[in-house]
Amino acid sequence: MSRMGKKPILLDPKVKAEIKDGKVTVTGPKGTRELAIPAHISVEFSEDGKELLVKRDSENRKIKMQHGLIRSLLNSNVIGVNTGFTIELEFVGVGYRAALQGQTLTMNLGYSNPRVYTVPENVKVSMKDPTHITLESADKQAVGQVAANIRANRVPDAYHGKGVRFVGEQITLKEGKKA
Repeated sequence: MSRMGKKPILLDPKVKAEIKDGKVTVTGPKGTRELAIPAHISVEFSEDGKELLVKRDSENRKIKMQHGLIRSLLNSNVIGVNTGFTIELEFVGVGYRAALQGQTLTMNLGYSNPRVYTVPENVKVSMKDPTHITLESADKQAVGQVAANIRANRVPDAYHGKGVRFVGEQITLKEGKKA
């Protein structure tokens, strides 16, 4: 039994949802997101219209798994168009910094040449200083993927802790060679 799939999705008064032709479109202050609903799964409004309910018509194992997945994706869309998702990255290391021009991020990470990364249009990037980047979007998957792509340029080192890390991420340092 899918416990996650049974939970209702609360709709904020600022968020409007529309169910049409096997797709759920959610619109809010941060934008619009659309999700295709697979066969054997349905989405409907509660009696008061303030909640979305995800239901399935089969006890097949694959459909049970999709039930919880669709509910989670739909909930992420509702949260995204209402408040959005934010990920903050920090550059730790001597000389590690970034510069932003439009949607192009140029990173100096200890390599002989700077790394250049173009951020997709659906993700808003900002910097409060050269060592901190803030990524914002209504799409949870897009924000996470962009953060992972930026972090992949210099993953934190296990011996020194240098690299690109999430703000607040704890790095357990390994002990070096013993004399």
